[in-house]
Amino acid sequence: MKISPVLFATLCVVAVPSAASAAEVDVSGIWWANSYSMEIRPQGGAIPFTPAGAEAFRKNSAGLANGMIEDAARKYCVPDGVPRILATPYPFQIFESPGYVTIFYEQNHVFRSVLMDRPIPSDDALAAYPYYSGNSFGHWEGDTLVVVTKGFNEKTFVDASGVPHSDRLQVTERFRKINGGKVLEDVATIEDPVIFTRPWTARFVYDLHPEVRLDTSFTCGEKHRDLSRVKGVPK
Repeated sequence: MKISPVLFATLCVVAVPSAASAAEVDVSGIWWANSYSMEIRPQGGAIPFTPAGAEAFRKNSAGLANGMIEDAARKYCVPDGVPRILATPYPFQIFESPGYVTIFYEQNHVFRSVLMDRPIPSDDALAAYPYYSGNSFGHWEGDTLVVVTKGFNEKTFVDASGVPHSDRLQVTERFRKINGGKVLEDVATIEDPVIFTRPWTARFVYDLHPEVRLDTSFTCGEKHRDLSRVKGVPK
């Protein structure tokens, strides 16, 4: 079947995304939460622990309370891990470049490098590189940046209350701008068949703060940035 030149030109025009649409595919900027909680919990429910997960959480909670377990992320400034770092009360910045999205968190100087549009390696391959922040792989779905992170070590907690995870943890985040681009939403789905009976989801929101300059002098235990604007931060 022959296609007329006019129809062919029309099809070509329709297939090319507009400049406005391309501009919307963007989550870069300096972002800062306006509230904080030491607990990361599912929306509208309790964490679905396996028996082993519930027992590990009980031990972690008791150990953190009596000092038998150290929170290394706060004492030694090791990375918080994912998803715990998503609850940070400090600002962070997202940079976009060809092939990568980089997230720099002021807290503990954590960098997350997200490889874009790459095949996600097998679990066996990732087991050779067990990082605090895992290994992140991303792609765009419309205006939403989807980031899958897996290949973690077991040295971190899911949150500051001591929720545990195993090396089979996987976190899938969906970043998108809302409220006219003034707010960044990150909906994180957390999976770990050793610790949880099913995947569960937590939501994080951050305000845009282009006037903020990230401070790289963060040091554990020292006065750093005024967090009085962030509700829920311990005084």
